[in-house]
Amino acid sequence: MDTPLPVTHADAVVIGAGAFGLSVGYQLAALGAGRVVVLDRFAPGSQTSPRAAGLYKLVQADETLTRLARSSIDIIRGFGDETGVPLPYVQSGSLLAARTEAHAAIVDEEAEAAAAWGIELEKIDADQLHRLAPYLTGRDIRTAWFVPDDIYIEEPRSLLDAYITAIENLGSQVIGNAAVNGITVDNGEISGVSTARGDVATPLVVDAAGAWARAVGSLAGVEVPIAPVRHQLLITRPIAGMVPTEPIARIVDASAYLRPARGGLMMGGMESDPLAIDPRTDSSFTIADTPLDMAVLDAFTDALGPLVPALADTPVAEHRGGLFTMTPDARFLAGPVPGVRGLWTATGCNGSGFSISAGIGRALAEWILGGEPPLDMSTLSPGRFGPGPYPDDELTAAGLYRYANYYTPQPVG
Repeated sequence: MDTPLPVTHADAVVIGAGAFGLSVGYQLAALGAGRVVVLDRFAPGSQTSPRAAGLYKLVQADETLTRLARSSIDIIRGFGDETGVPLPYVQSGSLLAARTEAHAAIVDEEAEAAAAWGIELEKIDADQLHRLAPYLTGRDIRTAWFVPDDIYIEEPRSLLDAYITAIENLGSQVIGNAAVNGITVDNGEISGVSTARGDVATPLVVDAAGAWARAVGSLAGVEVPIAPVRHQLLITRPIAGMVPTEPIARIVDASAYLRPARGGLMMGGMESDPLAIDPRTDSSFTIADTPLDMAVLDAFTDALGPLVPALADTPVAEHRGGLFTMTPDARFLAGPVPGVRGLWTATGCNGSGFSISAGIGRALAEWILGGEPPLDMSTLSPGRFGPGPYPDDELTAAGLYRYANYYTPQPVG
């Protein structure tokens, strides 16, 4: 028999103990929301988030995302001082570069927009790129920008552990192995959640369940339009001379990113022929069951070619994968859900969830407690696609398209 939940009442219940859920849970507790309970169907922090790349990125698609990205980095930098819980990060900066004319135009446009939104960055040439990141030769680079304030977290699990400790230090709780199997809605308002281990009465639920967010939303009778899509990365064995502070690199024409990792290199990218995985079809599915395909990463290595020769010359130490939750317009679902008072979502990572989760967590907590969003979050509204229902095939097709075309040049006009 399952051990009963150690709580029966809460001021807020967050469903999902990954980067989104733990961020929201921590911020709610820190800002005085009362008793906050974070529930997860698995061990807390055990699914996609610890398999992330750990990258933070200030160059974003619009001003709202840019402000959230800036907030995220500020929160990570100040986390230890704010909470007393150590959270190591690497102040590496990042490089945004391209080797084709079409992709160079994208990079330059994004960089110039970011500068207008207050992001510090500098255009550099291929020689400067190589000096900043010796693991890159600079070969065939058409355009490149250096963003000095970008950071990375070496081991993403450390962020999750830090959140859990901070939440518990504030008197709130993170409880694993407690799958939510019911959400009670009375007269259009949230009143509680149910698990096999017991019920929790609460007026506030945040659906931050990642790849399971759509299934969780359905418990409250609402649609959460996400399509989980596989993402893979690798970490090489150590490389002589590799320095942890060498910048993150995003090579747009290859749809790939790299960073120093464990003395070697991490590399991942957006697959051109991606794989959708719907955990609703298998009740026993965990992220560890995500099928991996090294041939996909070998293709990225080939595409990067002489720009990153160490990739082809160094054996792989780790190959891992997780699920991105893609939305039809490649934007987060973050805010109150129309039609059900007290239900909020924090999902739809679209490849940037780990990076922006800290900023979204704070923004949602301030909005929940203050009654107004701290910035314009309208483009991330969970209700922007209408009430649904959304056909599975259409959601999946849209998610696969957005993933595969993450860096694809789009025609003008």
